Amino acid sequence: MNAGKSTILLQSSYNYRERGMRTLVLCPDFDNRFGERKVASRIGLSADAIPFHTADNLFRLIQREHATNEIHCVLVDEAQFLNKPQVRQLGDVCDRLDIPVLTYGLRTDFQGNLFEGSQYLLAWADTLTEIKTICHCGRKATMVLRVDPSGRPIREGEQIQIGGNDRYVTVCRRHFYEGLTERLSNELPFDDFGS
Repeated sequence: MNAGKSTILLQSSYNYRERGMRTLVLCPDFDNRFGERKVASRIGLSADAIPFHTADNLFRLIQREHATNEIHCVLVDEAQFLNKPQVRQLGDVCDRLDIPVLTYGLRTDFQGNLFEGSQYLLAWADTLTEIKTICHCGRKATMVLRVDPSGRPIREGEQIQIGGNDRYVTVCRRHFYEGLTERLSNELPFDDFGS
C-alpha cells in the first residue's frame, strides 16, 4: 500500500499505448472505490478496466478480447485477489498467447498472511519486482496494519476488506508486531511475539 502500484500500472499501460499498442487492464469486480470499471491511483491518474470475478476464466476472457482486437500487454491491478486457477490462467496467457502479463498487488494481509493470489504469483512468476514504500520510522515498509477509526490496530476480521488510508497503514515489520502487541498488551507478554 502507498507504494504507487496503480500509478506504475497506469504508466506501463500508457507506455504501450503511446507506441500504438493495445493494453487490457483488469481489476477485481468488488473494488469500486474509484468507480465501476476503473483503475485509479491516489495521485489522480485513472484508466478504464475490465472487472473480473473469482469465477472468471481469465485465459478465456483475454483470448476472446485478443481475437477481436490484438492485445500487446495485460495489466492486473490488486492481483492479491486472484485465485490459484486465475494465476495459472495468466501464466497460460504468457505461454500460449505470447502476451506479457504484469500484475500489481500486495504480498500479505493485515495479519501478515499471504493472499492466495500473491502466494501463487510469488511461486510461479517469471520475474518479481518489489515496489518499495517506507514506514513512519523511515525503514522499508513491508507490512500493512488494519486500523479502526481511532487509529488502533485491528487484529481479527475478514481477510478482504476494501479501504484506503482510512483503514490501512503501511509499516515496517517491527512496527507491525508492535502494533499487534499494543492491542494485545493485556493478553500476552511481548516476549510471546519474539524479538
